[in-house]
Amino acid sequence: MGENKIKVSVIMPVYKVEEYVGKAIESIQAQTLKDWEFLIVDDGTPDRSGEICDAYAAEDERIHVIHKENGGAPSARNTAIDIAKGEYMYFMDSDDWAEPTMLEDMYKLAKRDNAQLVVAGFYIDTYYDKENYVTDDYVVEDAVYPDKESFRRNAYKLFDKNLLYTPWNKLFESRYIMENNLRFPETFWDDFPFNVSIVRNVERVTVTHRQYYHFLRARSESETAAYRPGMYEKREEEHGWMMDLYKEWHIGDARSKEMIARRYIERFIGCVENVTNPKCDMTEKEKRDEIKKMLANPRVEKMVRIARPRSSYMKVMLLPVRWKSTWLTYLEAKVITFVKTKNTKLFTKLKAGR
Repeated sequence: MGENKIKVSVIMPVYKVEEYVGKAIESIQAQTLKDWEFLIVDDGTPDRSGEICDAYAAEDERIHVIHKENGGAPSARNTAIDIAKGEYMYFMDSDDWAEPTMLEDMYKLAKRDNAQLVVAGFYIDTYYDKENYVTDDYVVEDAVYPDKESFRRNAYKLFDKNLLYTPWNKLFESRYIMENNLRFPETFWDDFPFNVSIVRNVERVTVTHRQYYHFLRARSESETAAYRPGMYEKREEEHGWMMDLYKEWHIGDARSKEMIARRYIERFIGCVENVTNPKCDMTEKEKRDEIKKMLANPRVEKMVRIARPRSSYMKVMLLPVRWKSTWLTYLEAKVITFVKTKNTKLFTKLKAGR
């Protein structure tokens, strides 16, 4: 058997992104590493995205477009995982883009340390109109974790900087994915459970402080501005996964616990704000009742006790929650919603500070 020519399989689901997908594809074509295959899965997109991808594929034999019926991003990615030939896999979103040395740098690190997982920093570019955006940096210092124990003890640092929730700032060893039969669960917000399944038993992880991936936020119709029914239940479920993971790892030190608590509380505030979203069609009374019910969850009190918010913004946000005041929590959420919808720039600034 000759050496595997394909170093990285880049996997990207495509659905309703005709404005963005060209830039995503070109950012992979511009990579300094050349031995990749690009598996693009057209997930039954109703717009021209599929044709745009076909046009690129006609010009570049490393690009393969798979057209399938709409089944959501998880099933699209899984379709590609099953046929990927690369030594490593990289998952991209079709409305973002990557810096040119990303694949080469991450591949070199993976080879250097025989890593099953390489984690990099990334950028979130929040556009508040067509041309103008603010950039948030998500970064953690370089590290090599050669075994389960050292990775698990330090994972809180990566969770804390949001580096373990998304697939697109990582290079995954294909053999690790295939031997453990890991796939994206077919659910809403599938990234986190997939990453949990990856890190659960991972042994060799390399982290680089360098940032390559640009996650673009605030397309007005995008997920960030929308009301999400069932968001609170989903966040509670995710918190359960975190608790289970740390229990399974037998990691219960103060820093890990504080990270889990702070993460819970930050997301709790997001769930309250979701209820006051103008697109939520509950009555004002129903909204307040819902918030009252959320505040009564015994988890909240426990997590508020452990969490040590970093920013004055977050400390202030937590006061009504600490006091279990439905009315103040409700008011506060309405203020956040107002700022979020009327002044993206300010909202991003405040949020980044926490």
